[in-house]
Amino acid sequence: MSIVSKTLSLPLRWNPEDPDFWASRGREVALRNLGCALPALALSFAVWMLWSVLVVYLPAAGFRYSTNQLFWLSALPALCGATLRIFYGFAVSWAGGRRWTALSTASLLAPVAGVAQAVQDPSTPYEWMVVLALLCGLGGANFASGMAHISACFPAREQGVALGLGAGFAHLGVGLVQWLVPAAIALDLFGLPPQGAGLWLQNAGLVWLPLIAAASLLAWLGMDDLPGDGVGLAEQAQLFTRRHSWLMSWLYLGSFGSFIGFAAAYPLLLRSQFPGLEAAQQLAWIGPLLGAMVRPLGGWAADDFGGARISLACFAAMALGVGGVVASLGLNGAGGGAPLFIASFVLLFLAAGVANGSTFRMVPLGFVREAQAGRGSLLEAQARGAAALGLCSAVGAYGGFFIPKSFGSAIALNGGPQAALYCFLAFYLSCMAICWWFYGRRNAPLSC
Repeated sequence: MSIVSKTLSLPLRWNPEDPDFWASRGREVALRNLGCALPALALSFAVWMLWSVLVVYLPAAGFRYSTNQLFWLSALPALCGATLRIFYGFAVSWAGGRRWTALSTASLLAPVAGVAQAVQDPSTPYEWMVVLALLCGLGGANFASGMAHISACFPAREQGVALGLGAGFAHLGVGLVQWLVPAAIALDLFGLPPQGAGLWLQNAGLVWLPLIAAASLLAWLGMDDLPGDGVGLAEQAQLFTRRHSWLMSWLYLGSFGSFIGFAAAYPLLLRSQFPGLEAAQQLAWIGPLLGAMVRPLGGWAADDFGGARISLACFAAMALGVGGVVASLGLNGAGGGAPLFIASFVLLFLAAGVANGSTFRMVPLGFVREAQAGRGSLLEAQARGAAALGLCSAVGAYGGFFIPKSFGSAIALNGGPQAALYCFLAFYLSCMAICWWFYGRRNAPLSC
């Protein structure tokens, strides 16, 4: 029987803000739940970003898809995941963190098994590939419920580090899939026939099956359905009427949306703009990995220096990175644009990674600040903050759809991605303005 299960028989509710409760039993329970959630989060992101790697190898295996169709397959998982995050963010309060994490992680077995079957035959209908890409979006939806559970586990003063660690490990799944899949499909691991050019594409799905099963079992045995007040559906619906919810959703679209969108688009964009750089394409996973590794730094820096300051600096760096990508494409004809292209994307991943932590920290903190100003109780503010994480993460995840799809459309219409990049630059300027005016300036309406 877990520690939390024992507490259910006591007339005490889960309250990590109580120093005595936190020191006696809360910290141990929260850390155990965080540790058991990390593998599930990483694998969820890996499944979510599976198509960002797979689309690069489909043409060599005999699949005759246009560049725009490949960008569609890379973008669709984010569209599904972003939409489902709105509901997954509320699911923990309904079903419990342990049950929902275990079952939602196990649901990922279906899309990876389907991918393993579909890629063995180049005559597989494109429509079925679209369905499988959408099903991989279940991995992206899991992030909202995982972050809501972690937020509920920890007191406000430690949520920055906890959320940063949870999200940072989740983001490691992007680097993991972009490293493991190219290695796995180049080897005969299961004795199945290759799909031309020495590629065993079915391995891109098969390698995840035992890992997902193990992570689901760990969540079921090691996590808890934490007791607590929470908020009802009516109170959760009020999040859609709060200005802070939508402002932070816009900023999170700029931070997390950029990270996941560029991660989904970068391998295929690199292949389409610089087709001769085979070595660089094999190392495409390094950028997302660096972005994942620095995300906890964003949460830590936000705790010490303020989330608005850190986020503002990151958005400025991302605007600079987009300018570098535009400049690199202008040098492509001269053969000198590839180093600047890669360096600019590394800057984008690093800045987006830090901004992920700082902006995500600002979401629940804003509701706590409102409670401290006399607008509601602290416990209600924490419950609303946990639910708001689901909304913001859902809006932010749409970046994983818009960025690769914008690149695909720009290339199809204009022959290059520059038009999409100019739109991204204008968007980052708007993020800087919102971050400074509402959260960062002196006498800001809600200082975070």
